[in-house]
Order: sequence, then C-alpha cells, then structure tokens
Amino acid sequence: MHRAAVLKLLQAHAGRDLDHHEAAMTLATIEFVETHEDCLLRSQLSGHLTGSAWVVDRTRNQTLLTHHRKLDKWLQLGGHADGDPDLLAVALREAQEEGGITQLLPVSHELFDVDRHWIPERKSEPAHWHFDLRFMIEADPAEPLVVTNESKDLAWVNVADVTSLNPEESMARMVRKTMAG
Repeated sequence: MHRAAVLKLLQAHAGRDLDHHEAAMTLATIEFVETHEDCLLRSQLSGHLTGSAWVVDRTRNQTLLTHHRKLDKWLQLGGHADGDPDLLAVALREAQEEGGITQLLPVSHELFDVDRHWIPERKSEPAHWHFDLRFMIEADPAEPLVVTNESKDLAWVNVADVTSLNPEESMARMVRKTMAG
C-alpha cells in the first residue's frame, strides 16, 4: 500500500501555522501512518484514515453539512479511504455520494484541516480512531442535494452558524479557518 503521498500531505500540513491541538493530531496521524502499513483500510481495527470535504460556496459564507445518521450530529461530508491513498479523491467521492452534488472544485490540493476523533463501538465493529484528512471543496448551493441513507438530512448552513448545530472543537476550528480566509 502506497503511503508516501499521504505522508507528504501530512508533513506539509505539519509545517503550517497550526493551533496546538491540530498540530498534535497531525503529528499523531503521521506516526499512525508511518507505523501502520494498513492505515488506509477499515480492517485496521485500532483506526484508519478517512477523507472529508469541507464543502463551501464561492463566497465562503456557507458550508454544506450532513446530519449523520449513525453519529446523530451535523458534520462535514466524508468517509473511509478504503485503500485509496488519494485522500482528496476520497473527499470528492464522499461529497458526491453523500450529497448528490457533482460540480465539486477543490480549493487547494493541500490539506485544509486534520482531525483525529474517536468512533464509538457499534454492533459489528469495535471503537476506533478516525484519522481525518480534510480538504476545502467549492460547490454551488443551487445544485440539488440528494439525502442518502447515511444522512438524516443535508443543509447549506451559514459558516457563522455551524457551531450552533455542532459546537465541537473539530467543527469550530474549520469555521475559524474559513472565516479568517
């Protein structure tokens, strides 16, 4: 499994001016990728890589969120790498699959944000870490959305209002970055 591209993305991100918490999560993600050859696969039960799309409109005033069915909270679109080392492609694929939007434009090929979060145990899978590589993706709010079985709902939300739906630091950090633009 080819991890060099993932490590290059993460190392470039680690060299940016990150807050203390994100810097620590980025270093933990680098260590995880370096020590787990199967980091891109769900079969790595301690954790695995995911790719997320922080979908924004052209003005960066709105973001597209999903009310995640299993986690029962508003989040950015994203999902498992499933062996794909191109995490930007994963983020784009997940945005299309989870939101039904087809006109997606990466704002950058660099990481927008890195997060590590704990996923609780479910019937068939143990609790584990998601090492989430996030990209800012532009889309048009006028494009019709398609709610899938992974979501309770989808909504374009004013960036400034995101933390009223989900106050977690993971979301607040992306809001701050977007507003600092």
